[in-house]
Amino acid sequence: MTKYVLAAYLILSVLVLFLTDRCIRRSVKKQRRRKVLRITVCIVFILLQLMEPLGTYLPPGRFKYQLQGAGNAWFGFFAGYGTCLLLWLFLFLLVGRFSKKYKTAEGRGSGMVLLLALVCAAGLTGYAMYHAQRPVLKHFDVTIDKKAETGTSQPADLRIALVADLHLSSNSQPKLTQRMVDLINGQEPDVVLVAGDIFTSSYQALRHPETYAEILRGIRAKEGVYAVYGNHDCEEDLFIGFATTPVSEAFRPPEMVQFFKDAGFMILDEEMVTVADGKIQIIGREDGEKAGDGTADRLSPDEVMAAADHSKPVIVLEHEPIEYAALGAAGADLVLSGHTHNGQVFPGNLIVRLFNENGYGYKVVDGVQTIVTAGVGYFGPPMRIGTDSEVTVIDLHCE
Repeated sequence: MTKYVLAAYLILSVLVLFLTDRCIRRSVKKQRRRKVLRITVCIVFILLQLMEPLGTYLPPGRFKYQLQGAGNAWFGFFAGYGTCLLLWLFLFLLVGRFSKKYKTAEGRGSGMVLLLALVCAAGLTGYAMYHAQRPVLKHFDVTIDKKAETGTSQPADLRIALVADLHLSSNSQPKLTQRMVDLINGQEPDVVLVAGDIFTSSYQALRHPETYAEILRGIRAKEGVYAVYGNHDCEEDLFIGFATTPVSEAFRPPEMVQFFKDAGFMILDEEMVTVADGKIQIIGREDGEKAGDGTADRLSPDEVMAAADHSKPVIVLEHEPIEYAALGAAGADLVLSGHTHNGQVFPGNLIVRLFNENGYGYKVVDGVQTIVTAGVGYFGPPMRIGTDSEVTVIDLHCE
């Protein structure tokens, strides 16, 4: 997979550089100025494009992670610029086919296309980076048709704060984590559930991890904070989001495990806990893609829920929204996940619905109620367009 991603990255880089150079050649009339500008743009563009692969393949160290952070931000701008450039060129050529003045205005039009592409990409990048730092609340009311009794006729109601995909990395900002904690605490939840991907495939890439652990310790929940691991809660190299490290070498370092303890997270690693005075059961699953021990091994839905009392509500917390039919058959009443980011950047929010049984939000799948949160952080470019960074609040009613 990695070689195809690298090939696509190279092809897109060459295409965007070629189109940019074409616009410069047609819009700058003075030969000397045109030559200097073309060479300068080419050198700068190549250096910027090298940040992403260097951030992947350099040995671990602060310089590598600085390149990762800068490369992620640049890649977001590059993707926006390339898209805008292609769109404006298409519109310009389309108009040109019906305009008699096209030939005489071609040079000026090429310069206008280049300027519009740069301005649009800069505006989108600025908005997307700002928007990604502003988490919002999403709310769902869910009813489970079980009384959840333990020797009493009173049903159990529970307020759950669900978060996922913090993706702590070289692009993280403590302010976003603090805003998330403030939103959670403002809802006064009974329990907080964290559906994995707290990190982005590296503990070392996060600057000042103790700052984040201290912020996360500030989460207040009557029943505690429970979490599961995600597919990126291990140490591996990524190239534009694709793992270059095989699963057999993707291990969870002890520093990462200690971070979760310092943050006050109780990890449910194929385990079950009860809350609401034992009336509601929460089961946490290992990630089905990377278990963090060099394998993808985990218990089946039947095995992980073998100890559950199915006369009471059973909530399953797992990172990826998969295996709904098997979970339902094993007795799950509600499955909570993250992973999809709701696509993070438009049109990703449309695409995730095509490849997931539930790409985002609330949906009943195979008789099981499911909720997938868009997550708090971001993967790759520190940007969100058409989606929100969010804290999901679930008011659970049992009757």
